[in-house]
Amino acid sequence: MINMIGKAMSQIREILNNSYRELAAEGVFIESDELEMNVEIPADTNNGDFASSFALTAAKKLRKAPRMIADAVVERAKLDGSYFNKVEVAGPGFINFFVDKKWYGEVLNAIENEKESYGSSDKGKGQKINVEFVSANPTGPMHIGNARGGVLGDTLANLLKKTGYDVSKEFYVNDAGNQVNKFAVSINGRYMQIIYGEDGFEFPEDCYQGDDIKELAQALYDEHGKKLLDMEEAERLKFMADFGLKTNIPLMKRDLEKYRVTYDTWFLESSLHESGLVADTVQKLADKGLTYEKDGALWLKTTELLVDKYTKEGKTPEQIENLNLKDDVLKRSNGFYTYFAADIAYHRNKFDRGFTRAINIWGADHFGHVARLQAALDGLGLDGSGKLVIVLMHLVNLVQNGEQVRMSKRSGKAIALRDLLDEISVDAARYFFNSRAAASAIDFDLDLAVKNDSDNPVYYIQYAYARINSLVNNVCSEEEKAGMDFSAIDTSVLTQESEINLIKCLARFPEVMSQASDELDPSHINRYLLDVAGEFHRFYTANRIKGEEESIRNARLKMVDCTRIVLKNGMEILGLDLPEKM
Repeated sequence: MINMIGKAMSQIREILNNSYRELAAEGVFIESDELEMNVEIPADTNNGDFASSFALTAAKKLRKAPRMIADAVVERAKLDGSYFNKVEVAGPGFINFFVDKKWYGEVLNAIENEKESYGSSDKGKGQKINVEFVSANPTGPMHIGNARGGVLGDTLANLLKKTGYDVSKEFYVNDAGNQVNKFAVSINGRYMQIIYGEDGFEFPEDCYQGDDIKELAQALYDEHGKKLLDMEEAERLKFMADFGLKTNIPLMKRDLEKYRVTYDTWFLESSLHESGLVADTVQKLADKGLTYEKDGALWLKTTELLVDKYTKEGKTPEQIENLNLKDDVLKRSNGFYTYFAADIAYHRNKFDRGFTRAINIWGADHFGHVARLQAALDGLGLDGSGKLVIVLMHLVNLVQNGEQVRMSKRSGKAIALRDLLDEISVDAARYFFNSRAAASAIDFDLDLAVKNDSDNPVYYIQYAYARINSLVNNVCSEEEKAGMDFSAIDTSVLTQESEINLIKCLARFPEVMSQASDELDPSHINRYLLDVAGEFHRFYTANRIKGEEESIRNARLKMVDCTRIVLKNGMEILGLDLPEKM
């Protein structure tokens, strides 16, 4: 699990620190343990492959001019045995380091040695993570909002696994409560219209309007005819709800599997009620003095919990007052527990199962629910503010022919995931839905998604991968490939700008993986793969492999094989196909 950029940066910090300590020992600078030896990759690498602004940040502490500090430190810098062949001062005191050929060779050796492990790390070792995503109501087909949540959750889980976390993917099935009752009433309404005609039975306006409800009602009628009329209404509605859920949940699984999304656990909300966990959780909140009764209902002291939470986070009393906080009902006057009560119990269950962190992918419209749920878990002593992380996902706008495609769940005209995947490839859907951070809205261009040219980013990336496979097969025979020892190939002959830029890009992968994992944002992988594909295509346009002298040919073969490895590792995180040819 080698990170050559990280190793280079560590060397720079050591070089700077050693120079500073020598000068401090001689009395040139004062001794201090508070100086930061910061290192970064500059935007313009013509000024150096790595740069440090140490001299500028240390100037106040050392009471010296930044340029004087930089000049003195660079004069003492010892580069022998390091990855660097030059260090110089620029501008007001920036210290720029230039890497030696040895570093480029070690980048390629690291990739060849680690292969499918390149980019991975053990930073999450010992942490058990629950990633819950989609969790759509099983009252209708999956739509494109679910599609974005599906790929965000799945790719995030893949990413976290690669960075050492023990990850479990979970779908929370809302098979209880008001939504399911509304589902049953909707099916019942369409069933009645089949029997009595649309004029003979008025369909409730606030029920589900989609054609899928009509199909469920027709299936019931085809199987049972008018016999369901003999049931008491409550019994009939329960029967219809059970029938609808048993039909829809397998369909949801099928649609998600087509989308290459599978789960470790399908968790039923109803199990929380049946096990008594909801009642027990509410009782625990009551025992802690965090509930009260009003108008026959049981309320949570949400305001009190949130004031405590926000105060700990540093908000002022005035800021908190402006939030207009309100308490929440846990148990209605009719004796039924609310969805919020079940949600608190569900997340308590996650931590009871040993998860050190719970990550949920939610729609941005759930923003107001985040702090309330975290505060309720804080009240139970479960550290919801620290252990529950909510990734809020913004809207997807479908665009075709330059115009937004209108849709409405209310009218039943929502675009179903299965319909979308009939129009575009799974690869395009997975790439485009993950192309931006969750907090950003996406304009999904349907016309671009079906293009088979370089304008389509997923095609551009897959074409680079396929081209490398074809290239290697064209240059080497099977016998030659089998006998080639890439580790023994001298890559010091790779000096062209396009070669150096490609190797630098490949070196970034562990850093990109680490950043994406820390930020819970797998869209970094999308952008990075596009960079790799771009650098490869630029190299391929400017250089050839077949027909070159053996040393150059073999070095370039090693470099493009490393490119293939990196593309493969990144594409697998995104859940994309790996085409051998296109």
